[in-house]
Amino acid sequence: MSGCAWRVSYEDGREINWIEAPYPKTPISLAIFLHEVGHHAIGFKRYRVRCEEEYHVWQWAFEQMRRHGVELDERVQRRFRLSMQYAVGKAIRRGAKRIPVPLQRFLPEAA
Repeated sequence: MSGCAWRVSYEDGREINWIEAPYPKTPISLAIFLHEVGHHAIGFKRYRVRCEEEYHVWQWAFEQMRRHGVELDERVQRRFRLSMQYAVGKAIRRGAKRIPVPLQRFLPEAA
């Protein structure tokens, strides 16, 4: 189960936001769906390091779930941890010099 968010820009200045995500039926599918929506809600390239964007998008998705009374079960929390370990590891592999403080807890698993 995965998703993707992107923006298409046209020469006339129009921009269209798209997501590809599972239909939200369970807490995990809802978390992934909201994560992709969160990329548009927060904005692309708002954070200097891509893994920081991923972290804040997950936090946005979790806030939406809590607001609507959906529990962040173990499967959702595990997906978050694995996603962040991957994102931080990818940043390190690509030569990131600085890992933001909230993401440093994912360093041992990513190193």
